[in-house]
Amino acid sequence: MIIKIRLFAGIAELLNTTVLDFSIDQLPISVDQLKVLLSSTYPEASSQISVSFFAVNEEYATGEMMITVNDEVALIPPVSGGDGHKSLVERSSDGMYVITDESLSIEEVYSKVLNNNHGATLSFVGTTREMTGDKRTVHLEYEAYIPMALTYLEKIGTELNIRWPGTICAISHRIGKVDIQEVSVIIAISSAHRDICYEASRYAIENLKQSVPIWKKEIWDDGHKWKGVDQQETWDPLSR
Repeated sequence: MIIKIRLFAGIAELLNTTVLDFSIDQLPISVDQLKVLLSSTYPEASSQISVSFFAVNEEYATGEMMITVNDEVALIPPVSGGDGHKSLVERSSDGMYVITDESLSIEEVYSKVLNNNHGATLSFVGTTREMTGDKRTVHLEYEAYIPMALTYLEKIGTELNIRWPGTICAISHRIGKVDIQEVSVIIAISSAHRDICYEASRYAIENLKQSVPIWKKEIWDDGHKWKGVDQQETWDPLSR
């Protein structure tokens, strides 16, 4: 029996495919069992597979979860931003959360959270830096599992409103090539008071980096590297 597994970032690059047709004896199969089979079949990728999580139907899956015939399966390496090639703009149903390969506008995202009864509005803007230690970055490339990423961006907004009722959040993230000083992510927050704005903004970016399936490749003068896999061996998006 063949199941299709979507691959991203460094694993997709290593196995030279974004959709893997993987043969198993029968379904259902548990996530943990599939992970063991995948690692033994592709030992060259086993170290990356070991720190990755499966997503089933666009939700992070526990090891005990059973995968059935009609499930959509994806292998999610530790997240932190990969590459897009065709122009796109994908939005949540309310337009507050966007993934695009077009340049981002701070004013556009900021305008989504303005409210007559809010006394504080804050924008966090993430840009590409040139030097990280002694490494010179030429540019970054971002890749996303777009439908799941939008779902998890919306979840961040929902969680913010539970923690700080009335808070408004909008997030836009760029994919594809992002040059030095260009903007990769904008998080806009508004609330009645400034202390909540600061807390909510930090909460949003930290949780985005922890759980949203967006990957980052750093392109250097002398090579490249996908961020995440070998730096977050204890990565666990289900622990949030």
